[in-house]
Formats: sequence, C-alpha cells, structure tokens
Amino acid sequence: MKIRTGLATVAAAGALSVTGLGIAGALLKEPAPPAIAEATPWAPHPLTTPQPIDGIVTLPKAAHVGVGPANAPLPLVQPVSAETSLPAMEPPLTTWSRKIAAGETLDAALADAGIAAPDRAEIALALGAEYDLRRLRPGHMVTVISKADGTPTRVALAVEDGVRIETVLGDEFVTRVLEPDARMMTFAGEAVIESSIFAALDKAGIPARFAVDLAQMLGGTVDFRRELTGGETMRLLWREARAGTKRIGQPELTFAALDLGGSVYEIVWPDDGTGRATIYVDGNMLRVFAQPVEGARLSSVFGRRTHPVFGNVRMHTGVDFAAAKGTPVYATAPGRVSFIGRRGGYGRVVEVTHGSDTLTRYAHLSGVPDGLKQGQRVLAGDVIGRVGATGTVTGPNLHYEVRIDGRPTDPLAGDRLAKATERATDTKAALERLTEARSLLAEELASEPAPTTTERL
Repeated sequence: MKIRTGLATVAAAGALSVTGLGIAGALLKEPAPPAIAEATPWAPHPLTTPQPIDGIVTLPKAAHVGVGPANAPLPLVQPVSAETSLPAMEPPLTTWSRKIAAGETLDAALADAGIAAPDRAEIALALGAEYDLRRLRPGHMVTVISKADGTPTRVALAVEDGVRIETVLGDEFVTRVLEPDARMMTFAGEAVIESSIFAALDKAGIPARFAVDLAQMLGGTVDFRRELTGGETMRLLWREARAGTKRIGQPELTFAALDLGGSVYEIVWPDDGTGRATIYVDGNMLRVFAQPVEGARLSSVFGRRTHPVFGNVRMHTGVDFAAAKGTPVYATAPGRVSFIGRRGGYGRVVEVTHGSDTLTRYAHLSGVPDGLKQGQRVLAGDVIGRVGATGTVTGPNLHYEVRIDGRPTDPLAGDRLAKATERATDTKAALERLTEARSLLAEELASEPAPTTTERL
C-alpha cells in the first residue's frame, strides 16, 4: 500500500514537469525582437589550423616589445665634484677663569692668564672705559676666552651685584656692560646730622655716596663747616634698580631736603635725562644746576691737588667727572659756542660763552656732534660732546671748568651760570615738581623704613 502511494506521487511530479516544459516551449516560440533576430544568426568563423613556416620572422622595430628607449639600461650616476671645499673647522676655544686675590691688580691676573703686556694694556683700557678698575675687590671674577694658540678673544670681569663688563677683542675692541634683569624701586629715609653728612647717612642706612651729591648741589650755597652745628635733619628720596633683594648699580637721588633750622634747602632731580637739578630755599626756587654728565661720579674738585699724571701739587681749575668713554656731555647753561678744537693738555675742547664775562669749558672730549659749529647757540641740556681721554689724563673723564673774566672759579658755586639757566626755566613747572616730590617723600616715609642692604661708602 505504501509503495503504491509513493509511485503515485512520483507520477504526479513528472506530469507537472512535462506541463512546465510545454509552457516554456510555447513561450520560446514567440517571435524575437528584430535586433535580436538579426544578431542571432551570427557565429564566429571556424579556426584554421596553424601551418608551419620556414625561416625566422623579424618584427618591425616599432613593434619590438621591451626594447624601447624607455626601458634601456640607465647610465651610472657620476659624482659631481664640488668646486668649493668644505669650511675649515674652527679650533676649540679655551676658558681661563679665577677670582681676584687680595691686593691683586687686573694686570697681574691677566698676566697669570698668559696674556702679553701690550694686550693686557689694551684690555685694561677697554674695561676701564666702563668700570673704574680701582674698585676691583677680592672675589671679583676674571674670565679669559682664548683660541688654541693662546690669542685672547674675549675677556669678562664679573663685579658686584651680578654686573659683568665684557670686552670682545678684534680689529676694534667692543666693550659692553651686562646687568641682570631688575626693576626700579623707590625708597625714602631720614637722618640726623651729628658730625657730618656722610656719617649721618651711613648711620641711618642711607647710601652714604649721596653726601657727594649734596655737596655738589649745595657747595656754593651752604657753608657746611659753619652752618652744620649738629641736630640738623635730612630727608631723602631715591631710586634703586633691584633684582630680588639685591641692588643693581648705583642708587639715584630724586629729592633731598636739608633743614638747617633757619632755612630749609630742597633739591629736585629730574627724570628726563637732562640732569638739571633745581634748588629751592624755603619753597622758593634759588637756582638750577645743569650737570654736564648725567649720573657721573665727581672724581676731583676745584682747588689745589696732587696732579694724577705729573705727581706735583697744582691748582685744579675745574671739576672732573669720571664716566665711560662716549657718555654724552651737556651744556650747563644757555649760551653760544665760542671754540671747538684742541688746547694742549686739555685735549679736545668745547667752550661756551654765557654773556660777556662767563665761559664754560668742557675738556678731554672724544668727539663733538657733527652739526655743532662755532657761533651756534645752545641751551642748557643740549649735547655738545662726548666723554673721552684726550690730552693729559689717566682715563676717560670730563674736565668741566667755569671762567669769569678769564679767571677760573669753582663750578659748584657759579651763581652767574645759575642766573643764566634760571632765565630759561619755567618757574611754575619747577614749583609743581617740588610739590610732587614732597608728597611722594611723605608717602614713602609713612609706608616703609629705609632699606638696610644699600651700599655704605
């Protein structure tokens, strides 16, 4: 029974397959589209059996495969010889460095470094133009950088406050001062005079070098020997460049008040670079002092002294300001240029007349401005030259001299120059500067005490 059922199933499947093929055949008998009908009869031509040939067939050159110029062997790259040779290697430099010993000079230290005497002299002159070598102290560091053959190329002198004076040796010596980064700060202090201004400043922790500034400003106005009896009060305002807690360079006075009991003398120094300090008595403008060299050190005063070159006692007819070579020199009062040239031991000189009887002389100059001419009018604070070492000198400095009716007088007591300068001064502006200075001094004195880390000279 089961076998029959299986056979019946197979028969039914076969019938369905025949029916499907019939329907497909009927569909295939439908007419084909014309394009297909045209293409249908095509058939490829029958292949012919290749026949053997005799000889060798040579293809045309244009048909050669793998033999074209693009595939030809490349020629070997030939090295190109350089026309110029490589630069020669610089020989290594050697560095010699040590501290200055007690009682030792720079020349002795440089000799220890193996530098010849002529080179030592030139190095000392170059460094001395930026730093007073008499201030060398034990502990200052000297560094010499030399070539392999011992020729020095650079000499550096590390002094106080992290300052370095460096000279580069070559066809021309180039000297520069390298100072650490610092910020300017303002300080104020008060001192009572018991024996001298110097001692009073030193005791109060105020830079004692300000005693020279006060003497320079008031020397022709106040007789310190007679008028200072003890108990007088000084109040000062100054600026210092500081890196952290260390002072860099020298402090600068901006205001000073000296109470002598009967009168109060006040001095205001400008911050415009002209060096024209104004002196007041009891609030009234007394005189204007235009310093010939800004920030210079007063190295020699008017009067008899032992000559630094000849060694004998002579009359010093002016005052000397020690400064680096090339420092600007300013006219101290308005006038007319009467002479430009050389005068024996004075070296290169510029002279300015102020009226019919007063003359100022600026000596030992290294040069004068190109546009400066004889007969030209100048004002106080105009640049008339540069500090030098011409004439009979031991180093760069300015010799400043005042002559009245041909006779030398103390430049620090030049009342006639003061009057000439006052005529060119704005009195109202000068009194305003005094008021501002007093106010700033009061604020600083109230805010903090004077520092105790400043230099005591």
